[in-house]
Amino acid sequence: MSFASLGLSDALVRAVAATGYTTPTPVQTQAIPAVLEGRDLMVAAQTGTGKTAGFSLPILELLFPDGQRPSGYKRTARQVRALVLTPTRELAAQVHDNIRSYATELQMHSACIFGGVGANPQIKALAPGLDILVACPGRLLDLVGQRAVDLSAVEYFVLDEADRMLDMGFIHDVKKVIAKLPAKRQNLLFSATFSSEITQLANRLLHNPARIEVTPPNTTVERIEQRVFRVEAGHKRALIAHLITMGAWEQVLVFTRTKHGANRLAEYLSKHGLPAAAIHGNKSQSARTKALADFKSNGIRVLVATDIAARGLDIDQLPHVVNFELPNVAEDYVHRIGRTGRAGRSGEAVSLVSPDEEKLLKAIERLTRQRFEEGDLQGFVPPAQAELNSDRPERPRGANTPSRGRGQPRSNAAPRGQGRADKPRPGSKPRRPQQAMPGIAEPEDAVARERRLQAMGNRVVPETPAPKRNRPRREKPALLGS
Repeated sequence: MSFASLGLSDALVRAVAATGYTTPTPVQTQAIPAVLEGRDLMVAAQTGTGKTAGFSLPILELLFPDGQRPSGYKRTARQVRALVLTPTRELAAQVHDNIRSYATELQMHSACIFGGVGANPQIKALAPGLDILVACPGRLLDLVGQRAVDLSAVEYFVLDEADRMLDMGFIHDVKKVIAKLPAKRQNLLFSATFSSEITQLANRLLHNPARIEVTPPNTTVERIEQRVFRVEAGHKRALIAHLITMGAWEQVLVFTRTKHGANRLAEYLSKHGLPAAAIHGNKSQSARTKALADFKSNGIRVLVATDIAARGLDIDQLPHVVNFELPNVAEDYVHRIGRTGRAGRSGEAVSLVSPDEEKLLKAIERLTRQRFEEGDLQGFVPPAQAELNSDRPERPRGANTPSRGRGQPRSNAAPRGQGRADKPRPGSKPRRPQQAMPGIAEPEDAVARERRLQAMGNRVVPETPAPKRNRPRREKPALLGS
Protein backbone atom coordinates (compact mmCIF):
# COMPACT_ATOMS: atom_id res chain seq x y z
CA MET A 1 0.00 0.00 0.00
CA SER A 2 1.23 3.51 -0.87
CA PHE A 3 0.46 6.95 0.56
CA ALA A 4 -1.31 7.88 -2.68
CA SER A 5 -3.80 5.03 -2.15
CA LEU A 6 -4.79 6.56 1.20
CA GLY A 7 -6.28 9.63 -0.51
CA LEU A 8 -3.40 12.08 -0.21
CA SER A 9 -2.53 14.60 -2.91
CA ASP A 10 0.53 14.28 -5.11
CA ALA A 11 2.16 17.24 -3.31
CA LEU A 12 1.98 15.43 0.03
CA VAL A 13 3.08 12.10 -1.46
CA ARG A 14 6.16 13.73 -2.96
CA ALA A 15 6.97 15.48 0.31
CA VAL A 16 6.67 12.24 2.29
CA ALA A 17 8.89 10.44 -0.22
CA ALA A 18 11.48 13.18 0.18
CA THR A 19 11.68 12.36 3.88
CA GLY A 20 12.54 8.73 3.04
CA TYR A 21 9.17 7.02 3.58
CA THR A 22 7.26 5.31 0.77
CA THR A 23 5.11 2.79 2.64
CA PRO A 24 2.70 3.88 5.40
CA THR A 25 2.91 2.29 8.83
CA PRO A 26 -0.07 0.39 10.30
CA VAL A 27 -1.24 3.37 12.35
CA GLN A 28 -1.04 5.64 9.30
CA THR A 29 -2.93 3.11 7.17
CA GLN A 30 -5.88 3.19 9.57
CA ALA A 31 -5.76 6.79 10.81
CA ILE A 32 -5.38 8.76 7.56
CA PRO A 33 -8.57 7.52 5.85
CA ALA A 34 -10.60 7.94 9.07
CA VAL A 35 -9.47 11.58 9.47
CA LEU A 36 -10.21 12.34 5.82
CA GLU A 37 -13.75 11.01 6.41
CA GLY A 38 -14.17 13.60 9.18
CA ARG A 39 -14.33 11.18 12.10
CA ASP A 40 -12.94 11.73 15.59
CA LEU A 41 -10.09 9.40 16.48
CA MET A 42 -8.89 7.63 19.60
CA VAL A 43 -5.53 6.09 18.74
CA ALA A 44 -3.36 3.91 20.98
CA ALA A 45 0.05 3.31 19.42
CA GLN A 46 3.57 3.03 20.66
CA THR A 47 5.95 5.89 20.24
CA GLY A 48 7.95 5.68 17.01
CA THR A 49 5.13 4.10 14.99
CA GLY A 50 4.43 7.17 12.84
CA LYS A 51 1.66 8.84 14.86
CA THR A 52 2.69 12.37 13.85
CA ALA A 53 2.24 11.66 10.14
CA GLY A 54 -0.94 9.81 11.01
CA PHE A 55 -2.67 13.06 11.97
CA SER A 56 -0.62 15.78 10.23
CA LEU A 57 -0.90 14.39 6.69
CA PRO A 58 -4.72 14.13 6.61
CA ILE A 59 -5.09 17.56 8.28
CA LEU A 60 -2.87 19.10 5.61
CA GLU A 61 -4.97 17.38 2.95
CA LEU A 62 -8.17 18.82 4.45
CA LEU A 63 -6.66 22.31 4.70
CA PHE A 64 -5.18 22.15 1.18
CA PRO A 65 -7.34 19.87 -1.05
CA ASP A 66 -5.25 18.56 -3.95
CA GLY A 67 -2.34 20.65 -2.66
CA GLN A 68 -4.12 23.99 -3.14
CA ARG A 69 -5.62 26.50 -0.75
CA PRO A 70 -9.40 26.82 -1.29
CA SER A 71 -10.26 29.78 -3.51
CA GLY A 72 -11.68 32.76 -1.70
CA TYR A 73 -10.19 31.78 1.67
CA LYS A 74 -8.57 34.62 3.61
CA ARG A 75 -6.66 34.35 6.83
CA THR A 76 -8.05 36.20 9.83
CA ALA A 77 -5.72 37.94 12.27
CA ARG A 78 -4.77 35.82 15.30
CA GLN A 79 -7.10 32.96 14.33
CA VAL A 80 -5.97 29.33 14.02
CA ARG A 81 -7.54 26.59 11.87
CA ALA A 82 -5.77 23.53 13.32
CA LEU A 83 -4.34 23.20 16.85
CA VAL A 84 -1.92 20.48 18.01
CA LEU A 85 -1.37 20.33 21.77
CA THR A 86 1.76 18.58 23.11
CA PRO A 87 3.12 18.11 26.65
CA THR A 88 6.80 19.08 26.15
CA ARG A 89 8.84 21.64 24.24
CA GLU A 90 10.90 18.99 22.47
CA LEU A 91 7.82 17.17 21.24
CA ALA A 92 6.24 20.44 20.07
CA ALA A 93 9.36 21.35 18.09
CA GLN A 94 9.59 17.86 16.60
CA VAL A 95 5.93 17.81 15.51
CA HIS A 96 6.24 21.27 13.97
CA ASP A 97 9.37 20.29 12.05
CA ASN A 98 7.63 17.20 10.68
CA ILE A 99 4.59 19.20 9.59
CA ARG A 100 6.77 21.73 7.79
CA SER A 101 8.66 18.94 6.01
CA TYR A 102 5.34 17.52 4.74
CA ALA A 103 4.11 20.96 3.61
CA THR A 104 7.11 21.97 1.49
CA GLU A 105 4.92 22.33 -1.61
CA LEU A 106 2.01 24.01 0.21
CA GLN A 107 1.50 27.66 1.05
CA MET A 108 1.09 26.84 4.71
CA HIS A 109 1.50 29.26 7.60
CA SER A 110 2.37 27.63 10.92
CA ALA A 111 4.03 28.36 14.25
CA CYS A 112 5.27 26.57 17.34
CA ILE A 113 4.91 28.12 20.80
CA PHE A 114 6.11 26.94 24.21
CA GLY A 115 7.53 28.38 27.41
CA GLY A 116 11.14 28.98 28.35
CA VAL A 117 11.75 31.49 25.54
CA GLY A 118 10.64 35.04 24.83
CA ALA A 119 6.99 35.50 23.92
CA ASN A 120 7.36 38.49 21.59
CA PRO A 121 8.52 36.52 18.51
CA GLN A 122 5.67 34.07 19.09
CA ILE A 123 3.11 36.87 19.35
CA LYS A 124 4.44 38.30 16.10
CA ALA A 125 4.10 34.90 14.38
CA LEU A 126 0.49 34.56 15.58
CA ALA A 127 -0.60 38.04 14.48
CA PRO A 128 -1.51 37.36 10.80
CA GLY A 129 -3.36 34.11 11.55
CA LEU A 130 -2.20 30.51 11.06
CA ASP A 131 -3.18 27.31 9.32
CA ILE A 132 -1.59 25.09 11.99
CA LEU A 133 -0.41 25.93 15.50
CA VAL A 134 1.65 23.50 17.60
CA ALA A 135 1.70 24.51 21.25
CA CYS A 136 2.29 23.53 24.85
CA PRO A 137 -0.71 24.26 27.08
CA GLY A 138 0.92 26.67 29.54
CA ARG A 139 2.28 29.21 27.05
CA LEU A 140 -0.84 28.86 24.90
CA LEU A 141 -3.10 29.87 27.80
CA ASP A 142 -0.81 32.82 28.56
CA LEU A 143 -1.10 34.12 25.00
CA VAL A 144 -4.85 33.50 24.96
CA GLY A 145 -5.07 35.63 28.09
CA GLN A 146 -3.12 38.37 26.30
CA ARG A 147 -5.48 38.07 23.31
CA ALA A 148 -2.53 37.29 21.09
CA VAL A 149 -4.28 34.21 19.67
CA ASP A 150 -7.94 33.40 18.95
CA LEU A 151 -9.04 29.75 19.22
CA SER A 152 -12.68 30.31 18.32
CA ALA A 153 -12.15 29.23 14.68
CA VAL A 154 -10.27 25.94 15.29
CA GLU A 155 -11.55 23.25 12.93
CA TYR A 156 -9.14 20.41 13.87
CA PHE A 157 -7.89 19.73 17.39
CA VAL A 158 -5.16 17.17 18.13
CA LEU A 159 -4.25 16.10 21.67
CA ASP A 160 -0.90 14.36 21.29
CA GLU A 161 0.63 12.17 24.01
CA ALA A 162 -2.52 12.51 26.11
CA ASP A 163 -1.28 10.11 28.78
CA ARG A 164 1.85 12.20 29.25
CA MET A 165 -0.33 15.29 29.65
CA LEU A 166 -2.00 13.62 32.61
CA ASP A 167 1.27 12.35 34.07
CA MET A 168 2.75 15.87 34.02
CA GLY A 169 -0.31 17.42 35.67
CA PHE A 170 -1.53 19.33 32.60
CA ILE A 171 -5.08 18.00 32.68
CA HIS A 172 -6.51 21.26 34.10
CA ASP A 173 -4.73 23.34 31.46
CA VAL A 174 -5.98 20.98 28.76
CA LYS A 175 -9.54 21.43 29.96
CA LYS A 176 -9.11 25.21 29.91
CA VAL A 177 -7.85 25.06 26.31
CA ILE A 178 -10.77 22.83 25.27
CA ALA A 179 -13.18 25.35 26.80
CA LYS A 180 -11.79 28.01 24.40
CA LEU A 181 -12.47 25.88 21.30
CA PRO A 182 -15.66 25.98 19.23
CA ALA A 183 -18.20 23.23 19.84
CA LYS A 184 -18.09 22.05 16.22
CA ARG A 185 -14.66 20.64 15.39
CA GLN A 186 -12.85 17.39 14.62
CA ASN A 187 -10.95 15.87 17.57
CA LEU A 188 -8.00 13.48 17.38
CA LEU A 189 -6.55 11.93 20.54
CA PHE A 190 -3.24 10.08 20.36
CA SER A 191 -1.62 8.26 23.26
CA ALA A 192 0.95 5.55 23.84
CA THR A 193 -1.16 3.97 26.57
CA PHE A 194 -4.83 3.99 27.49
CA SER A 195 -5.52 4.27 31.21
CA SER A 196 -8.90 4.74 32.84
CA GLU A 197 -8.23 8.49 33.09
CA ILE A 198 -7.50 8.71 29.36
CA THR A 199 -10.68 6.83 28.58
CA GLN A 200 -12.70 9.23 30.72
CA LEU A 201 -11.12 12.21 28.99
CA ALA A 202 -11.80 10.67 25.57
CA ASN A 203 -15.45 10.14 26.44
CA ARG A 204 -15.84 13.85 27.21
CA LEU A 205 -13.77 15.09 24.26
CA LEU A 206 -14.60 12.76 21.36
CA HIS A 207 -17.85 12.20 19.49
CA ASN A 208 -18.42 8.67 18.20
CA PRO A 209 -14.68 8.14 17.64
CA ALA A 210 -12.99 5.50 15.53
CA ARG A 211 -10.79 3.53 17.92
CA ILE A 212 -7.44 2.37 16.58
CA GLU A 213 -4.99 0.13 18.46
CA VAL A 214 -2.07 -1.06 16.38
CA THR A 215 -0.24 -2.79 19.25
CA PRO A 216 -1.31 -4.41 22.52
CA PRO A 217 -1.37 -1.91 25.42
CA ASN A 218 1.90 -1.27 27.27
CA THR A 219 4.07 -3.53 25.14
CA THR A 220 7.52 -2.76 23.80
CA VAL A 221 8.63 -2.89 20.21
CA GLU A 222 9.72 -6.40 19.25
CA ARG A 223 12.78 -5.16 17.37
CA ILE A 224 14.31 -3.73 20.55
CA GLU A 225 16.77 -6.07 22.28
CA GLN A 226 16.40 -5.57 26.03
CA ARG A 227 18.99 -6.57 28.62
CA VAL A 228 19.64 -5.92 32.31
CA PHE A 229 22.89 -5.62 34.24
CA ARG A 230 22.67 -6.19 38.00
CA VAL A 231 25.25 -3.97 39.63
CA GLU A 232 25.82 -2.01 42.81
CA ALA A 233 24.58 1.58 42.63
CA GLY A 234 28.09 2.94 43.26
CA HIS A 235 29.49 1.02 40.27
CA LYS A 236 26.93 2.12 37.68
CA ARG A 237 28.91 5.04 36.28
CA ALA A 238 32.02 2.95 35.79
CA LEU A 239 29.96 0.18 34.17
CA ILE A 240 28.22 2.44 31.66
CA ALA A 241 31.56 3.96 30.63
CA HIS A 242 32.95 0.43 30.25
CA LEU A 243 30.01 -0.75 28.10
CA ILE A 244 30.15 2.29 25.82
CA THR A 245 33.89 1.92 25.35
CA MET A 246 34.02 -1.86 24.89
CA GLY A 247 30.92 -1.93 22.68
CA ALA A 248 32.11 1.05 20.60
CA TRP A 249 28.70 2.68 21.01
CA GLU A 250 28.69 5.92 19.06
CA GLN A 251 25.27 7.34 19.98
CA VAL A 252 23.77 6.61 23.39
CA LEU A 253 20.74 8.12 25.12
CA VAL A 254 20.91 7.63 28.90
CA PHE A 255 18.02 8.20 31.32
CA THR A 256 18.35 9.18 34.99
CA ARG A 257 15.71 9.94 37.59
CA THR A 258 16.99 13.32 38.77
CA LYS A 259 18.42 16.46 37.20
CA HIS A 260 21.39 16.46 39.58
CA GLY A 261 22.11 12.83 38.68
CA ALA A 262 22.05 13.71 34.98
CA ASN A 263 24.57 16.50 35.49
CA ARG A 264 26.90 14.31 37.56
CA LEU A 265 26.82 11.45 35.05
CA ALA A 266 27.49 13.75 32.08
CA GLU A 267 30.47 15.28 33.91
CA TYR A 268 31.81 11.80 34.79
CA LEU A 269 31.57 10.51 31.22
CA SER A 270 33.18 13.64 29.76
CA LYS A 271 35.98 13.35 32.32
CA HIS A 272 36.62 9.77 31.15
CA GLY A 273 36.88 10.61 27.45
CA LEU A 274 33.23 10.15 26.42
CA PRO A 275 31.81 13.53 25.31
CA ALA A 276 28.42 13.93 26.98
CA ALA A 277 25.80 16.57 27.76
CA ALA A 278 22.79 16.67 30.07
CA ILE A 279 19.27 17.74 29.16
CA HIS A 280 16.51 18.33 31.74
CA GLY A 281 13.97 20.84 32.96
CA ASN A 282 16.46 23.16 34.68
CA LYS A 283 18.35 23.72 31.44
CA SER A 284 17.40 26.75 29.38
CA GLN A 285 15.66 26.11 26.10
CA SER A 286 18.72 27.24 24.15
CA ALA A 287 20.95 24.83 26.09
CA ARG A 288 18.52 21.95 25.54
CA THR A 289 18.25 22.71 21.84
CA LYS A 290 22.05 22.90 21.47
CA ALA A 291 22.61 19.63 23.36
CA LEU A 292 20.06 17.82 21.21
CA ALA A 293 21.51 19.28 18.00
CA ASP A 294 25.05 18.27 19.01
CA PHE A 295 23.83 14.76 19.78
CA LYS A 296 22.06 14.36 16.45
CA SER A 297 25.13 15.64 14.56
CA ASN A 298 27.46 13.31 16.56
CA GLY A 299 29.11 16.30 18.17
CA ILE A 300 28.67 14.52 21.49
CA ARG A 301 28.57 10.78 22.05
CA VAL A 302 26.20 10.52 25.02
CA LEU A 303 23.05 12.48 25.86
CA VAL A 304 21.96 12.15 29.50
CA ALA A 305 18.32 13.03 30.08
CA THR A 306 15.57 12.90 32.64
CA ASP A 307 12.08 11.67 31.78
CA ILE A 308 11.26 15.07 30.27
CA ALA A 309 12.95 13.65 27.16
CA ALA A 310 11.31 10.23 27.31
CA ARG A 311 8.92 11.46 24.65
CA GLY A 312 9.37 14.03 21.96
CA LEU A 313 12.94 13.15 20.99
CA ASP A 314 13.02 12.01 17.39
CA ILE A 315 16.58 10.85 16.73
CA ASP A 316 17.10 9.08 13.44
CA GLN A 317 18.45 5.55 13.83
CA LEU A 318 19.25 5.86 17.54
CA PRO A 319 20.90 2.50 18.33
CA HIS A 320 21.24 2.49 22.14
CA VAL A 321 19.11 3.57 25.10
CA VAL A 322 20.37 3.04 28.66
CA ASN A 323 18.29 3.18 31.83
CA PHE A 324 20.97 4.33 34.27
CA GLU A 325 18.21 4.22 36.89
CA LEU A 326 14.88 2.49 36.43
CA PRO A 327 11.85 4.79 36.38
CA ASN A 328 9.56 4.86 39.40
CA VAL A 329 6.54 4.42 37.10
CA ALA A 330 6.69 1.23 35.04
CA GLU A 331 4.89 2.80 32.05
CA ASP A 332 7.74 5.29 31.64
CA TYR A 333 10.05 2.40 30.76
CA VAL A 334 8.06 1.84 27.57
CA HIS A 335 8.38 5.50 26.60
CA ARG A 336 12.09 5.62 27.38
CA ILE A 337 13.14 2.67 25.26
CA GLY A 338 10.74 3.78 22.53
CA ARG A 339 13.41 6.32 21.50
CA THR A 340 15.18 3.42 19.75
CA GLY A 341 13.80 0.86 17.34
CA ARG A 342 11.75 3.50 15.56
CA ALA A 343 10.17 3.17 12.10
CA GLY A 344 10.84 -0.57 11.93
CA ARG A 345 14.54 -0.35 12.77
CA SER A 346 16.27 -2.46 15.41
CA GLY A 347 17.63 -1.08 18.65
CA GLU A 348 19.10 -2.00 22.01
CA ALA A 349 17.82 -1.06 25.48
CA VAL A 350 20.08 -1.62 28.49
CA SER A 351 19.02 -1.24 32.14
CA LEU A 352 21.43 -1.01 35.08
CA VAL A 353 19.65 -2.48 38.11
CA SER A 354 20.91 -2.07 41.66
CA PRO A 355 19.63 -4.28 44.51
CA ASP A 356 17.17 -1.63 45.69
CA GLU A 357 15.61 -1.50 42.19
CA GLU A 358 14.58 -5.15 41.97
CA LYS A 359 10.94 -4.31 42.77
CA LEU A 360 10.88 -1.72 39.97
CA LEU A 361 12.30 -4.30 37.55
CA LYS A 362 9.63 -6.85 38.48
CA ALA A 363 6.90 -4.25 37.94
CA ILE A 364 8.28 -3.48 34.45
CA GLU A 365 8.46 -7.17 33.56
CA ARG A 366 4.85 -7.66 34.68
CA LEU A 367 3.72 -4.65 32.64
CA THR A 368 5.52 -5.64 29.46
CA ARG A 369 4.92 -9.37 29.99
CA GLN A 370 8.57 -10.09 29.36
CA ARG A 371 11.54 -11.37 31.28
CA PHE A 372 14.75 -9.59 30.37
CA GLU A 373 18.00 -11.41 29.72
CA GLU A 374 21.15 -10.80 31.73
CA GLY A 375 23.77 -8.79 29.87
CA ASP A 376 27.43 -9.66 29.36
CA LEU A 377 29.69 -7.51 31.56
CA GLN A 378 32.52 -7.89 29.01
CA GLY A 379 35.22 -8.22 31.66
CA PHE A 380 34.04 -5.33 33.81
CA VAL A 381 35.92 -5.04 37.10
CA PRO A 382 34.35 -2.83 39.78
CA PRO A 383 36.56 0.15 40.62
CA ALA A 384 38.44 0.37 43.90
CA GLN A 385 36.94 2.37 46.74
CA ALA A 386 39.61 5.06 46.37
CA GLU A 387 38.54 5.70 42.79
CA LEU A 388 34.88 5.88 43.83
CA ASN A 389 35.75 8.46 46.47
CA SER A 390 37.74 10.54 43.98
CA ASP A 391 34.70 10.77 41.74
CA ARG A 392 32.47 12.08 44.47
CA PRO A 393 31.82 15.82 44.42
CA GLU A 394 33.37 17.90 47.18
CA ARG A 395 31.03 18.09 50.14
CA PRO A 396 29.77 21.63 50.68
CA ARG A 397 30.92 23.38 53.83
CA GLY A 398 28.65 22.66 56.75
CA ALA A 399 26.99 19.64 55.14
CA ASN A 400 26.35 16.65 57.41
CA THR A 401 28.23 18.24 60.34
CA PRO A 402 27.84 16.00 63.41
CA SER A 403 25.99 17.66 66.22
CA ARG A 404 27.82 18.40 69.52
CA GLY A 405 26.47 16.51 72.47
CA ARG A 406 25.85 18.06 75.87
CA GLY A 407 29.05 18.57 77.80
CA GLN A 408 31.30 18.08 74.77
CA PRO A 409 33.64 21.03 74.03
CA ARG A 410 33.73 22.55 70.60
CA SER A 411 36.74 21.63 68.52
CA ASN A 412 37.60 25.28 67.95
CA ALA A 413 36.37 26.58 71.30
CA ALA A 414 38.44 29.15 73.18
CA PRO A 415 39.96 28.22 76.52
CA ARG A 416 37.77 28.76 79.53
CA GLY A 417 37.80 32.42 80.52
CA GLN A 418 38.67 33.60 77.02
CA GLY A 419 35.71 34.72 74.94
CA ARG A 420 35.39 35.05 71.17
CA ALA A 421 35.79 38.81 71.54
CA ASP A 422 39.37 38.30 72.78
CA LYS A 423 40.41 36.62 69.53
CA PRO A 424 41.78 39.08 66.95
CA ARG A 425 40.30 38.62 63.49
CA PRO A 426 42.60 38.40 60.49
CA GLY A 427 43.34 41.90 59.18
CA SER A 428 41.66 43.67 62.09
CA LYS A 429 43.28 46.39 64.22
CA PRO A 430 44.52 45.46 67.70
CA ARG A 431 42.11 46.35 70.45
CA ARG A 432 43.00 49.21 72.80
CA PRO A 433 43.40 48.31 76.46
CA GLN A 434 40.30 48.96 78.42
CA GLN A 435 40.38 52.14 80.55
CA ALA A 436 38.59 52.74 83.75
CA MET A 437 35.33 54.52 83.42
CA PRO A 438 35.47 58.17 84.57
CA GLY A 439 34.37 58.80 88.11
CA ILE A 440 35.33 55.39 89.34
CA ALA A 441 38.56 55.19 91.39
CA GLU A 442 40.86 52.25 90.99
CA PRO A 443 42.50 50.74 94.10
CA GLU A 444 46.00 52.25 94.71
CA ASP A 445 48.88 50.27 96.15
CA ALA A 446 51.76 51.71 98.27
CA VAL A 447 54.26 52.01 95.41
CA ALA A 448 51.84 53.90 93.20
CA ARG A 449 50.94 56.26 96.10
CA GLU A 450 54.65 57.01 96.71
CA ARG A 451 55.25 57.90 93.04
CA ARG A 452 52.24 60.14 93.03
CA LEU A 453 53.44 62.01 96.09
CA GLN A 454 56.91 62.52 94.57
CA ALA A 455 55.36 63.96 91.41
CA MET A 456 53.44 66.43 93.61
CA GLY A 457 56.64 67.68 95.34
CA ASN A 458 56.32 65.52 98.37
CA ARG A 459 53.42 67.59 99.44
CA VAL A 460 51.30 65.66 101.73
CA VAL A 461 47.73 66.51 101.57
CA PRO A 462 46.04 65.36 104.66
CA GLU A 463 42.93 63.59 104.11
CA THR A 464 39.94 65.38 105.50
CA PRO A 465 38.09 63.02 107.67
CA ALA A 466 34.47 62.66 106.93
CA PRO A 467 32.29 64.51 109.42
CA LYS A 468 30.76 62.39 112.07
CA ARG A 469 27.07 62.21 111.98
CA ASN A 470 26.33 62.00 115.70
CA ARG A 471 22.86 62.46 116.83
CA PRO A 472 22.39 65.31 119.34
CA ARG A 473 22.19 64.18 122.92
CA ARG A 474 18.87 64.45 124.44
CA GLU A 475 19.07 66.52 127.59
CA LYS A 476 17.55 65.02 130.61
CA PRO A 477 14.70 67.00 131.97
CA ALA A 478 15.53 68.99 135.06
CA LEU A 479 14.26 67.59 138.31
CA LEU A 480 11.61 69.50 140.07
CA GLY A 481 12.87 71.41 143.02
CA SER A 482 16.53 71.37 142.09
